Amino acid sequence: MKVERLIETWGTVIVLQIESATLSDSALQAAATTVEEFFYQVDRDFSTYKSDSQISKLRRQEIDIAECSDYVKQVWELCHYARELTLGAFDPWKAEGGFDPSGLVKGWAAEIGAQMLESAGVESVLINASGDLVLRGGRYGDGGKLTPWNIGISNPQKVDHIVKTFDVTNGSVATSGDYEKGAHIIDPHTGLIAIGARSASVIGPDGALCDALATALMVDGRDAQNWMGHPDLREYSYWVINRDDETAWSYGPHQGY
Repeated sequence: MKVERLIETWGTVIVLQIESATLSDSALQAAATTVEEFFYQVDRDFSTYKSDSQISKLRRQEIDIAECSDYVKQVWELCHYARELTLGAFDPWKAEGGFDPSGLVKGWAAEIGAQMLESAGVESVLINASGDLVLRGGRYGDGGKLTPWNIGISNPQKVDHIVKTFDVTNGSVATSGDYEKGAHIIDPHTGLIAIGARSASVIGPDGALCDALATALMVDGRDAQNWMGHPDLREYSYWVINRDDETAWSYGPHQGY
Protein backbone atom coordinates (compact mmCIF):
# COMPACT_ATOMS: atom_id res chain seq x y z
CA MET A 1 0.00 0.00 0.00
CA LYS A 2 1.16 3.52 -0.79
CA VAL A 3 -0.09 6.94 0.30
CA GLU A 4 1.04 10.32 -1.00
CA ARG A 5 -0.11 13.68 0.35
CA LEU A 6 0.69 17.28 -0.48
CA ILE A 7 0.37 19.28 2.74
CA GLU A 8 0.12 23.05 2.40
CA THR A 9 1.62 24.69 5.47
CA TRP A 10 4.71 26.62 6.63
CA GLY A 11 4.31 28.81 3.53
CA THR A 12 5.18 25.86 1.30
CA VAL A 13 3.97 22.41 0.25
CA ILE A 14 5.28 19.38 2.13
CA VAL A 15 5.41 16.14 0.17
CA LEU A 16 4.62 13.06 2.23
CA GLN A 17 5.13 9.65 0.62
CA ILE A 18 4.72 6.50 2.70
CA GLU A 19 4.52 2.87 1.71
CA SER A 20 4.05 -0.45 3.50
CA ALA A 21 4.01 -4.08 2.57
CA THR A 22 2.13 -5.02 5.75
CA LEU A 23 -0.17 -2.14 6.78
CA SER A 24 -3.64 -1.64 5.33
CA ASP A 25 -4.60 1.46 3.37
CA SER A 26 -6.70 2.70 6.29
CA ALA A 27 -3.76 2.30 8.68
CA LEU A 28 -1.46 4.20 6.31
CA GLN A 29 -4.05 6.94 5.87
CA ALA A 30 -4.44 7.25 9.64
CA ALA A 31 -0.67 7.50 10.12
CA ALA A 32 -0.45 10.17 7.41
CA THR A 33 -3.27 12.14 9.02
CA THR A 34 -1.53 12.12 12.40
CA VAL A 35 1.63 13.56 10.84
CA GLU A 36 -0.34 16.10 8.80
CA GLU A 37 -2.07 17.38 11.95
CA PHE A 38 1.33 17.62 13.67
CA PHE A 39 2.67 19.74 10.80
CA TYR A 40 -0.29 22.12 11.14
CA GLN A 41 0.42 22.40 14.87
CA VAL A 42 4.06 23.21 14.12
CA ASP A 43 2.88 26.09 11.93
CA ARG A 44 0.61 27.37 14.68
CA ASP A 45 3.37 27.22 17.30
CA PHE A 46 6.45 28.27 15.32
CA SER A 47 5.31 30.64 12.58
CA THR A 48 6.89 34.09 12.78
CA TYR A 49 4.04 35.34 10.56
CA LYS A 50 1.24 34.40 12.97
CA SER A 51 1.00 37.00 15.73
CA ASP A 52 -0.49 34.50 18.20
CA SER A 53 2.16 31.78 17.74
CA GLN A 54 4.37 30.94 20.69
CA ILE A 55 7.46 32.01 18.73
CA SER A 56 5.92 35.39 17.91
CA LYS A 57 5.08 35.89 21.58
CA LEU A 58 8.62 34.90 22.55
CA ARG A 59 10.00 37.39 20.04
CA ARG A 60 7.85 40.14 21.56
CA GLN A 61 8.92 38.97 25.04
CA GLU A 62 5.30 38.44 26.03
CA ILE A 63 6.10 34.96 27.33
CA ASP A 64 9.19 33.17 28.59
CA ILE A 65 10.52 29.88 27.23
CA ALA A 66 9.45 28.20 30.49
CA GLU A 67 5.82 28.96 29.56
CA CYS A 68 6.06 27.34 26.13
CA SER A 69 5.06 23.87 24.96
CA ASP A 70 7.40 20.92 25.23
CA TYR A 71 8.00 21.02 21.48
CA VAL A 72 9.03 24.69 21.57
CA LYS A 73 11.33 23.99 24.51
CA GLN A 74 12.85 21.09 22.57
CA VAL A 75 13.58 23.31 19.56
CA TRP A 76 14.99 26.02 21.84
CA GLU A 77 17.48 23.51 23.29
CA LEU A 78 18.35 22.14 19.85
CA CYS A 79 19.10 25.68 18.69
CA HIS A 80 21.44 26.16 21.67
CA TYR A 81 23.17 22.92 20.74
CA ALA A 82 23.51 23.85 17.05
CA ARG A 83 24.85 27.29 17.95
CA GLU A 84 27.50 25.70 20.15
CA LEU A 85 28.49 23.11 17.52
CA THR A 86 28.85 25.72 14.75
CA LEU A 87 30.68 28.29 16.90
CA GLY A 88 27.86 30.75 16.37
CA ALA A 89 27.47 30.42 12.59
CA PHE A 90 23.93 29.23 13.34
CA ASP A 91 22.42 31.59 15.90
CA PRO A 92 18.62 32.11 15.94
CA TRP A 93 18.97 34.67 18.73
CA LYS A 94 20.76 37.05 16.35
CA ALA A 95 17.79 37.20 13.97
CA GLU A 96 16.12 40.54 13.38
CA GLY A 97 13.19 40.83 15.75
CA GLY A 98 14.45 38.22 18.18
CA PHE A 99 14.65 34.43 18.41
CA ASP A 100 13.76 32.82 15.07
CA PRO A 101 14.34 29.03 14.80
CA SER A 102 13.14 28.86 11.18
CA GLY A 103 16.57 27.60 10.06
CA LEU A 104 16.05 24.40 12.06
CA VAL A 105 12.30 23.89 12.43
CA LYS A 106 11.52 22.37 9.01
CA GLY A 107 14.16 19.67 9.43
CA TRP A 108 13.15 19.08 13.04
CA ALA A 109 9.45 18.75 12.22
CA ALA A 110 10.14 16.39 9.31
CA GLU A 111 12.32 14.29 11.63
CA ILE A 112 9.55 14.06 14.25
CA GLY A 113 7.05 13.20 11.52
CA ALA A 114 9.26 10.35 10.29
CA GLN A 115 9.60 9.03 13.84
CA MET A 116 5.81 9.04 14.19
CA LEU A 117 5.44 7.05 10.99
CA GLU A 118 8.11 4.54 11.99
CA SER A 119 6.33 4.03 15.31
CA ALA A 120 3.12 3.32 13.38
CA GLY A 121 4.90 0.52 11.50
CA VAL A 122 5.45 2.28 8.16
CA GLU A 123 8.43 0.72 6.39
CA SER A 124 9.11 3.37 3.70
CA VAL A 125 8.98 7.09 4.51
CA LEU A 126 9.85 10.15 2.44
CA ILE A 127 9.13 13.65 3.73
CA ASN A 128 10.18 16.57 1.56
CA ALA A 129 9.76 19.81 3.49
CA SER A 130 10.69 22.41 0.88
CA GLY A 131 14.05 20.79 0.14
CA ASP A 132 14.66 19.30 3.58
CA LEU A 133 14.36 15.55 3.14
CA VAL A 134 13.89 12.94 5.85
CA LEU A 135 14.02 9.35 4.62
CA ARG A 136 13.42 6.05 6.36
CA GLY A 137 13.61 2.44 5.23
CA GLY A 138 14.41 2.98 1.56
CA ARG A 139 12.03 2.98 -1.41
CA TYR A 140 10.23 -0.03 -2.80
CA GLY A 141 11.74 -0.99 -6.15
CA ASP A 142 11.15 -3.77 -8.62
CA GLY A 143 10.35 -7.05 -6.92
CA GLY A 144 9.04 -5.32 -3.82
CA LYS A 145 12.48 -4.89 -2.27
CA LEU A 146 13.55 -1.77 -0.39
CA THR A 147 16.42 0.10 -2.06
CA PRO A 148 18.10 3.44 -1.24
CA TRP A 149 16.72 6.71 -2.57
CA ASN A 150 19.02 8.49 -5.01
CA ILE A 151 18.94 12.15 -3.95
CA GLY A 152 20.19 14.82 -6.35
CA ILE A 153 21.65 18.26 -5.58
CA SER A 154 20.93 21.01 -8.12
CA ASN A 155 23.31 23.48 -9.70
CA PRO A 156 22.47 26.92 -8.21
CA GLN A 157 22.90 28.46 -11.66
CA LYS A 158 20.61 25.92 -13.34
CA VAL A 159 18.30 24.17 -10.90
CA ASP A 160 17.26 21.44 -13.32
CA HIS A 161 20.89 20.32 -13.62
CA ILE A 162 21.89 17.74 -10.99
CA VAL A 163 25.53 18.11 -9.98
CA LYS A 164 25.78 15.60 -7.14
CA THR A 165 23.81 12.55 -6.00
CA PHE A 166 23.67 10.61 -2.75
CA ASP A 167 22.17 7.22 -1.95
CA VAL A 168 20.20 7.44 1.29
CA THR A 169 18.27 4.70 3.08
CA ASN A 170 17.87 6.06 6.61
CA GLY A 171 18.87 9.67 7.06
CA SER A 172 18.24 13.27 6.17
CA VAL A 173 19.38 15.71 3.52
CA ALA A 174 19.12 19.49 3.93
CA THR A 175 20.12 22.01 1.29
CA SER A 176 20.38 25.74 1.73
CA GLY A 177 21.10 28.20 -1.06
CA ASP A 178 20.32 31.58 -2.57
CA TYR A 179 18.92 30.35 -5.90
CA GLU A 180 15.26 30.05 -4.86
CA LYS A 181 14.68 32.70 -2.19
CA GLY A 182 17.62 34.90 -3.10
CA ALA A 183 20.14 36.08 -0.53
CA HIS A 184 18.08 35.66 2.65
CA ILE A 185 20.48 34.20 5.23
CA ILE A 186 22.08 36.63 7.68
CA ASP A 187 25.59 36.12 9.03
CA PRO A 188 25.23 36.22 12.84
CA HIS A 189 28.85 37.34 13.16
CA THR A 190 28.34 40.53 11.12
CA GLY A 191 24.59 41.13 10.79
CA LEU A 192 25.06 41.24 7.00
CA ILE A 193 23.98 38.88 4.21
CA ALA A 194 25.85 35.58 4.41
CA ILE A 195 28.48 35.18 1.70
CA GLY A 196 30.22 31.97 2.77
CA ALA A 197 28.73 29.70 0.09
CA ARG A 198 26.35 29.66 -2.85
CA SER A 199 24.78 26.36 -1.88
CA ALA A 200 25.32 23.92 0.98
CA SER A 201 23.98 20.41 1.49
CA VAL A 202 24.28 18.29 4.61
CA ILE A 203 23.60 14.56 4.83
CA GLY A 204 23.27 12.92 8.22
CA PRO A 205 21.11 11.01 10.67
CA ASP A 206 19.08 13.91 12.14
CA GLY A 207 16.93 16.28 10.10
CA ALA A 208 17.01 19.16 12.59
CA LEU A 209 20.78 19.26 12.76
CA CYS A 210 21.16 18.83 8.98
CA ASP A 211 18.93 21.88 8.53
CA ALA A 212 20.91 24.02 10.98
CA LEU A 213 24.29 22.89 9.63
CA ALA A 214 23.30 23.75 6.05
CA THR A 215 22.47 27.28 7.21
CA ALA A 216 25.77 27.52 9.09
CA LEU A 217 27.68 26.43 5.98
CA MET A 218 26.06 29.22 3.99
CA VAL A 219 27.46 31.60 6.59
CA ASP A 220 30.95 30.19 7.07
CA GLY A 221 31.77 28.53 3.76
CA ARG A 222 35.33 27.19 3.91
CA ASP A 223 35.69 28.54 7.45
CA ALA A 224 33.32 25.77 8.57
CA GLN A 225 36.43 23.60 8.84
CA ASN A 226 36.80 25.19 12.30
CA TRP A 227 33.80 23.22 13.57
CA MET A 228 33.05 20.36 11.14
CA GLY A 229 35.48 18.05 12.91
CA HIS A 230 33.53 18.14 16.18
CA PRO A 231 33.05 14.56 17.48
CA ASP A 232 29.28 15.03 17.64
CA LEU A 233 29.28 15.64 13.87
CA ARG A 234 31.25 12.58 12.84
CA GLU A 235 28.22 11.03 11.09
CA TYR A 236 27.51 14.13 8.97
CA SER A 237 28.75 14.80 5.45
CA TYR A 238 28.82 18.09 3.54
CA TRP A 239 28.80 19.21 -0.07
CA VAL A 240 29.30 22.92 -0.73
CA ILE A 241 29.31 25.05 -3.87
CA ASN A 242 31.57 28.08 -3.45
CA ARG A 243 30.21 31.55 -4.00
CA ASP A 244 33.26 33.10 -5.65
CA ASP A 245 33.88 30.55 -8.42
CA GLU A 246 32.49 27.41 -10.02
CA THR A 247 34.23 24.99 -7.64
CA ALA A 248 32.78 22.76 -4.94
CA TRP A 249 34.12 20.82 -1.99
CA SER A 250 32.97 18.01 0.24
CA TYR A 251 33.78 16.65 3.65
CA GLY A 252 32.54 13.73 5.68
CA PRO A 253 32.95 10.03 6.29
CA HIS A 254 29.95 8.72 4.35
CA GLN A 255 28.40 9.10 0.93
CA GLY A 256 25.28 7.13 1.80
CA TYR A 257 23.10 6.39 4.84
